[in-house]
Amino acid sequence: MKTVFLGLLILLAVGASGLEAGQAPGGQPPAGEALTVEKAVEMALANYPAIRAAQAQVSAAGAGIELARTAYLPRTDLLWQANRATRNNVFGLLLPQSVVPPISGPVLGASSLSDTVWGTASGALFSWEPFDFGLRRAGVRVAETARDQASAELAVTRLDVAAGAADAFLTLLAAQERVRAARANVDRTKVFADSVGVLVNNQLRPGAEESRARAELAAAQTGLIQAEQVEQIARAALTQAMGIAGASVQVAPGPLLRLPEQAPAAPQFALHPLVRLQTLAVDLARAREQVLARSFFPRFNFQSAIFGRGTGAKTDGRTLGGLNGLAPDTPNWAAGITVTFPIFDYASLRARKKVETFREQAESARYDQLLQNLTAQAQKARALIDGARRITGNTPLQLEAAGATERQARARYEAGLATAVEVAEAQRLLAQAEVEDALARLGVWRALLAAAVAGGDLEPFLKQARAVP
Repeated sequence: MKTVFLGLLILLAVGASGLEAGQAPGGQPPAGEALTVEKAVEMALANYPAIRAAQAQVSAAGAGIELARTAYLPRTDLLWQANRATRNNVFGLLLPQSVVPPISGPVLGASSLSDTVWGTASGALFSWEPFDFGLRRAGVRVAETARDQASAELAVTRLDVAAGAADAFLTLLAAQERVRAARANVDRTKVFADSVGVLVNNQLRPGAEESRARAELAAAQTGLIQAEQVEQIARAALTQAMGIAGASVQVAPGPLLRLPEQAPAAPQFALHPLVRLQTLAVDLARAREQVLARSFFPRFNFQSAIFGRGTGAKTDGRTLGGLNGLAPDTPNWAAGITVTFPIFDYASLRARKKVETFREQAESARYDQLLQNLTAQAQKARALIDGARRITGNTPLQLEAAGATERQARARYEAGLATAVEVAEAQRLLAQAEVEDALARLGVWRALLAAAVAGGDLEPFLKQARAVP
């Protein structure tokens, strides 16, 4: 027992060391590793449940193609039946139904409910449709289009998940910048409040000045608490977007706090996953139309059968006792071609074809609307990029002026030429300028992300993030 216990301890120690050296369980990043935006997108694509669900739908649609192709295969049905029944029979006809069992043999002069015999039947029926005027191929085409549509839906899901993770990453960076600016404002306000307190204690300033300075310090501390709260919420949103909700993650801004140099290329909407998905929706309606167009043709079935019957009754009315009838001792075989043509299905097929035609027209209209929406999104993204870049050219001037104003206000206060209210106003202006300067650069990246989403591919955005020195 001691040996077994020691072996278990060794296995646990080895497993723990392996977890410490490599990736944490559950697809989470190793502890202490800061994530870049590219890594966050990569983890989201690997972990997010919606992607796994879409992948399962693609696999299911692929299996649907295999199912549609089984229509080409011949069909063979096997039968074995044994029964104990009366052998009473009458002349006459019954329309096809599934309630009254059929009975073969001559009509006897007398009937009895107590005189029963054994009956058996055994056989095999082979059926094959040698040609179908393209009906089965049209069915396979529908299944293939459905598979392609599921693949396009997977691409759309991957785009949505990647864009959500990148947007959540930028949101967290913005929240961190707000925290940084709020913390710097608290530090400045505290230094000023302490200096005012010294002046008040030395009776060089009225007590109201210290009260105002302390009120400004409390307000700055409240702003810091609120900024930290927003940061934690943004961090939780990022882990949710990455498919690892509840995990603890740290992010590395990398180049995202600097300006990108290149402008995005014009989007190619033909490659957009949403355009591909809508194109396949039109193709699916056309494929269903093709199935209906190939349905109003005769159906040819080659059939062959081999079977045997056994009965304990004779044609003269005698019944055989014992186990007579339990063996199918009377064999038969047959082969032939069956042609069926549901001529009165024409009206219903024509109506169903009209339905699919109108569905195709609706999907085509949605395709045109989608192109309109994507074009508008691309134009809006370009406007966002242009405006964000212009703002980044203005915020450094705003920050420099706000810093000079704060320094001058403190100098005037120390010289007795200004009040605490003027200093507090200058400090708030500086804190706001610091936040706007940082968020202006993130605004350019957010606009680039919007342009990449409108183009249907995040690679240009991620390439820009890697290319900035």
